[in-house]
Amino acid sequence: MGLVTGPTSVLIVEDDRKILRVYSTSLEAEGYIVVEASNGQRAIEEVCTRNPDIILLDLGLPDIDGLALVPTIRANSAAPIIVVSAREQDADKVKALDQGANDYLTKPFSVPELLARIRVALRNRAQVGSTPRTIIAFGDYRLDLSGRRLLREDQHVLLSATEYKLLATLARHPDEVVTTNALLKEAWGSAHQGKKGYVRVYMHALRQKLEVDPTRPRYLVNETGLGYRLNTSD
Repeated sequence: MGLVTGPTSVLIVEDDRKILRVYSTSLEAEGYIVVEASNGQRAIEEVCTRNPDIILLDLGLPDIDGLALVPTIRANSAAPIIVVSAREQDADKVKALDQGANDYLTKPFSVPELLARIRVALRNRAQVGSTPRTIIAFGDYRLDLSGRRLLREDQHVLLSATEYKLLATLARHPDEVVTTNALLKEAWGSAHQGKKGYVRVYMHALRQKLEVDPTRPRYLVNETGLGYRLNTSD
């Protein structure tokens, strides 16, 4: 069984009946309550009336583009949105995340991967919905957000102000993709949007300080074309 506490509801927005059946069967076997919507209008109705705990959203819907649906769903629900789509263009992925999606899975993918992403999204939502976490742990590291310091086995790790801002931004969304635009805004402000090289340079510096092998990062993972993810799961 997955890490499900109580009847957790999942809204699946998908117009392909075969794919929908695979998702539904797999999720119900894990103890989730499944709600289905085959188009955008139905999805909005289900979001407003059912208040699902998490939403799986395909972008290729018959009545509305899924990208346009993301901000509408976000305006009516705080539930995590995981986009599941065959679209591989980085622009679509970045737009979905910037508009409020929490994660993006490109088809085809395995059911175990989907279930893992759902567990991460629900875990992060539960943490945000209760007392915000001030200590984020990954490997031997402990990031103290309230004390604004990074520890490794009780030893202080020296970070520049910008390095700390980047790491703290990732830590507030552990195991989720944070877009390069979002990192730029947090670390340098809105005036620096588009200057992706800034993020690349400072993430390289962070990896040099935190990773055993910076060329094969364990914690600061690049999601090509999208941004970065702080891996706290292993």
